[in-house]
Amino acid sequence: MLIRSGASLKPLEKETLKLFRALNNAQQQTVISFMGFLLSQGENKPENKLLLPNMTPRPDKESVVKAIRRLRATYPMLDQNRLFNETSQHMTSHLLHGKPAADVIDELEAMFANQYQRYLDDAGDGS
Repeated sequence: MLIRSGASLKPLEKETLKLFRALNNAQQQTVISFMGFLLSQGENKPENKLLLPNMTPRPDKESVVKAIRRLRATYPMLDQNRLFNETSQHMTSHLLHGKPAADVIDELEAMFANQYQRYLDDAGDGS
């Protein structure tokens, strides 16, 4: 996964990445091996708990930017890096091509809902 400028990274993840990048290749391999070992111990296995959307009603008059913020808050479990490109395309169609905000927001809502369905499908596969 490509991460753009550290977006969507928690402070601990940013610090970990900074430290990891400062290591030489052999040290990085050791870190990766140790992390794999820790995961294999079973104590730190992440729970496979599905998160539900925080549904917020759509206001009558909403800008595309506010709709994106609302949808990101509604679906915090979705990888924002994954959504960035398509979200940008919708914003561009509104700003540069004059597509009505209501139409763009409808498309954004459908896109986020589809991504959430993918999230559920992936969780059902155990991946």
